[in-house]
Amino acid sequence: MAAHRCSHSALLLILCSSWVFSVAGSQETTPTGDHHAYVVDNPQTVTETAEQTAEQPAVVEEERRWEATEVEEATPDEVATDKQDTSAPDTVVHSSVPPPKDDFQEELVIRPLHSGDIYASFQFRTLWETDFLRGNKVSHYRLFPKSLGQVISKFSVRELHISFTQGYWRTMQWGQPFLPSPPGAELWVWFQDSVTDVDGTWKELTNVLSGIFCASLNFIDSTNTVQPSASFKPLGVGNETDHRFLRYATLPREIVCTENLTPWKKLLPCGSKAGLAVLLKSEKLFHSSFHSQAVHIRPVCKDWQCTTTSWELRQTLNVVFDLHTPGQGKREWSLFKMFSRTLTEACPLASSSKIYIDITDDPQGEQFEVSPATHLLSQAMVLGDRRTFSVYDLTQQITFGTVRSLNLLIRWKSSEGDMLRPLLHAERYVAGYGLQTGEIHTLMYNNHPYRSFPVLLLESVPWYLRLYIHTLTVTSKGKDNKPSYIHYEPSKDRLRPHLLEMLVQLPPNSVTEVTVQFERALLKWTEYTPDPNHGFYVGSSVISSLVPSIVAMNTNSTREQPLFSSFFPCKEESSYFMRVYTEPLLVNLPTPDFSMPYNVICLTCTVVAVGYGSLYNLLTRSFQIEEPSPGLAKRIANIIRKMRGVPPL
Repeated sequence: MAAHRCSHSALLLILCSSWVFSVAGSQETTPTGDHHAYVVDNPQTVTETAEQTAEQPAVVEEERRWEATEVEEATPDEVATDKQDTSAPDTVVHSSVPPPKDDFQEELVIRPLHSGDIYASFQFRTLWETDFLRGNKVSHYRLFPKSLGQVISKFSVRELHISFTQGYWRTMQWGQPFLPSPPGAELWVWFQDSVTDVDGTWKELTNVLSGIFCASLNFIDSTNTVQPSASFKPLGVGNETDHRFLRYATLPREIVCTENLTPWKKLLPCGSKAGLAVLLKSEKLFHSSFHSQAVHIRPVCKDWQCTTTSWELRQTLNVVFDLHTPGQGKREWSLFKMFSRTLTEACPLASSSKIYIDITDDPQGEQFEVSPATHLLSQAMVLGDRRTFSVYDLTQQITFGTVRSLNLLIRWKSSEGDMLRPLLHAERYVAGYGLQTGEIHTLMYNNHPYRSFPVLLLESVPWYLRLYIHTLTVTSKGKDNKPSYIHYEPSKDRLRPHLLEMLVQLPPNSVTEVTVQFERALLKWTEYTPDPNHGFYVGSSVISSLVPSIVAMNTNSTREQPLFSSFFPCKEESSYFMRVYTEPLLVNLPTPDFSMPYNVICLTCTVVAVGYGSLYNLLTRSFQIEEPSPGLAKRIANIIRKMRGVPPL
């Protein structure tokens, strides 16, 4: 019996020890696999990583905390597998963690402008391999914001583009922006072909977006909504171009402020707590010459063969800081001076976090100096020009240095250098006198020395400016320039605006002028704004074109180059798509003197109060006859008579 008991106890001891060792092995295996993945993403040796781990224990603990969260999300399959086989913990861990179906990237591009200003462009991109348009509802959201996912699935949205801009982009001083946008608010949406009532869905969508972004998008209605036929094509996957499912609207008077920026930042996976979003400080962003924030949602290809598609959410924010801002006398800029913040870490959920400094115009460092310097360079074709960038990878701890803080500094050495004029530029203004008629002038500049190219012009004019289409003229170099395509939809009073689209060929090195006359309508007194003498805004014109590349614009035939590359003037990537917005117009309408109704109301109220008050008193007041009071002698006599018991006099 004793031997039997000893054998039982020994067997239990062996089983317990093997279970303990298996649990310990599984706990040690999980962070090791994650650590190897971290080393592959960061090109450093294991020794350097160990040294950084010893110097920065807090960072390691935080990374392990994020890794533990990812492992815990996949524990149900792991537990089920452990019940079946407890002898292979390594295999269980690797098989239980599926590859993520969503990805997040962030980047900041800083371009020193020739005017001495600084152009900063934030790009936040979220990819999610899912299908919002299926019958099954998507219930789990990791990186993609749930509010926008519900909007896509409920309203059957195929593409959504919305922007809020404060200020006007000065093309001739700053060049072309990465993502153009008009002043105010702009919204254009492509719906799925399964939508039956597009106008009703559009109205509901604008109300929902108004609540999400704390904006006045609920003022978008049929009077400022158009259906462009050719100007706005889908930017994502899909060949359907039926413009019946497209809606475009602008609110040029929309004011952008902090209440629009706060919900925009909440859409980011890390919010404004980590990564590049910590630089988005409202008091600095809105104290600038130009500020624009946008949200773009579209379906894109997952791989180069486009076997599967993903939804892309791209949040962009562009800002231009003025050189002559008070308190910034020197031509010296840094992250702290621009945003009052420095960078200490990347977003833990981001697979890529980088900062690009455009050094194309100063490759030798003669005009400005960037510190700390980096040896990592990158080249890319941006707006038809080959640009060179200095790259700072925030996922590498070596980028932050020993102080664990990154504060990029740009110091100008010389103010020399000329900016290449943009190949396509546009302006617009109102001419005429009086408050009855006027004329809209749109100027389109083609600065290319020897190439002409077509442009597509879109004009959306409110109904209270009645256009005379028979007065439409298009001239280039003093000659008539007949458009090859014209699409016009007349307006209906208080129902829809004018829509005019034209395809015009711009001759090389020329200015093309488009003019059309209009008549001002007289509104009802309830249709005027609270400040009618300020004027009424007309949205910006939209110009879309395939512009010849600057790389192909080489007119110097004496430069030494291979003969096989100098015969034909065009090179690869000879054209690129560009969209240009003009200034919004401010038009005065015949305005009644609203002070006269005020005076009439005051006078009428006074007369009514005096006349009606007197009549009311006469009709409602009760009259009583009062006897005169007796004299002193009579009162004394009545007192005596009362004491004697005799009736008073």
